[in-house]
Amino acid sequence: MDSAEFPQIRELSMQLIDGVSRRMITIERSPFLIGRSPQCDLILPASYVSRNHAQITVDGMKVILEDTQSSHGTFVNGERVSRRLLQPRDIIRFGSLEGPELRWEDENSQSSSSLTILAKIQAQMRAQLQGLQKQPSDLEKLRWFLDVARNLNSAAGVDRVLTSLLESTLVLAKAERGYVFLANAEGVLELALGMDAAGGVLKAAPEVSRTIMRQAIEGEDQFLVTDTLSARSSVPASILAQNIRKIICIPFRRLRQTGPHTGAESQSTHVFGVLYLESRVLPELDSPVDQDLLRTIAREAAALVDNAQLVVIEDQARQQREELQIAAEIQQGMMSLQIPAFSFASVQARSVPCSAVGGDFFDVIPSSGTLNVALVDVSGKGISAAILAATLQGMLYVQLQAQQPLQAIASATNRYLCRKNIGKYATMLLLRLYEDGTLEYLNCGHIQPRVCSDQGISRLPTANIPVGLLNGAEYSTGIVKLTPGSRVVLVSDGFTEAEDPQGEFFGEDRLDAAALCMELEPMFQSMLEFCAGKPAGDDCTILQISYSGPTGAAAVQ
Repeated sequence: MDSAEFPQIRELSMQLIDGVSRRMITIERSPFLIGRSPQCDLILPASYVSRNHAQITVDGMKVILEDTQSSHGTFVNGERVSRRLLQPRDIIRFGSLEGPELRWEDENSQSSSSLTILAKIQAQMRAQLQGLQKQPSDLEKLRWFLDVARNLNSAAGVDRVLTSLLESTLVLAKAERGYVFLANAEGVLELALGMDAAGGVLKAAPEVSRTIMRQAIEGEDQFLVTDTLSARSSVPASILAQNIRKIICIPFRRLRQTGPHTGAESQSTHVFGVLYLESRVLPELDSPVDQDLLRTIAREAAALVDNAQLVVIEDQARQQREELQIAAEIQQGMMSLQIPAFSFASVQARSVPCSAVGGDFFDVIPSSGTLNVALVDVSGKGISAAILAATLQGMLYVQLQAQQPLQAIASATNRYLCRKNIGKYATMLLLRLYEDGTLEYLNCGHIQPRVCSDQGISRLPTANIPVGLLNGAEYSTGIVKLTPGSRVVLVSDGFTEAEDPQGEFFGEDRLDAAALCMELEPMFQSMLEFCAGKPAGDDCTILQISYSGPTGAAAVQ
């Protein structure tokens, strides 16, 4: 550009403020384009900034700002504008009142004087370079790349980083198309984003050379530049048919530990992605700066994408933790039931999951003068077991309250699990205690209930297979007569299989000894003392029914 044609241009500088970051922007052409596109003079990578957002035009002594039909608007001093004559000290924002701001500082401002001088020197150097040569110099390339690196570092999220990376490297490498491939959970490279030089998104990459990608990944260099005419034997015919002459392939490498030590000998690099660029023009990479730029891209882009992926993973983990906490609160709410009081019996219970949520649950349900108890242990742990446990709890509640026969309840539950084919089963105890002391019980693969009375401890023997294992299974109940003062102790296998530091189980015999305690809490504490601080490996539930004897009425308070 002829400086006589536009004499004021070298005197106009503005300060870009983005958080704690500040840098001077020199208006070196008119119009001066602002937006997300890499073709803009000032690149702002925020998602709320349009690709071609606004422009600044210098007309004689006037500086004019125009919004170029942006999606989210342009603001001067907090007011949305479509066109505005700018004045010194105006504050300009693009797309958001919370985003980066462009300030036209007063020439006499002490805070920006040194930056203004530096910007003028840089503008003079660029003007000299433009007058001497058509192609940008090594110094220009390096300055431009540093601007790109700052834009990438300000990008948020994996998608935004990949977009900024492709937009920038397509211009730098003079490539026509670019792709980023990222490794999935199995380590297979899949297309994450494709883009052409015009900014269009490419949904597929059917013609890329996987052979060249593999050579780049297996090689020791930070990047691989391929002249396809000299490498015909390893390049697909489809690429040659398109007259593709240049392919640049840059692996993204992550340093990882390969042993228990932290020394360099226990570290290796792991490829988690690839940047793939191609065009019909043969590259000119004789300059050391060109080589250094590609090496810097290989290093910095890998770090940027890696960090962006880690942020996404952390956000997903945080969301999962929040959802797990909600699930735990729901399950605890279902387990923290208000145990009803009966005129002829009382119930104590305690359940502790080994993780945030578990597959154990119990319920105490009054119905027509009877006390109904369910204790269920769903196979497995975690969310899947907890979901099934919640489903079964609702099914059993409705059927027990309706006084359905215990055999019918077990058969219906078994049919449900078998027909749904969900790959899980459950052990289950159902008890129905009448006022006269008659106890009907149904045991589906659970730890045998203990009955504690003046005669000692006895185990209730009748048992069936767990529900959900065999479609069409038949179930039978057992009946025992309780005397006043008797207690019935129920536990899940997490209680008897609790381990001490040496790996020994708490076991059935220790359960018998613990059941001699009159109260539930000492029973539970005896198990905890045996474990001596070793974390539980399974959900643990214990429940005790104390029968006081008939009162002449089975009233439920």
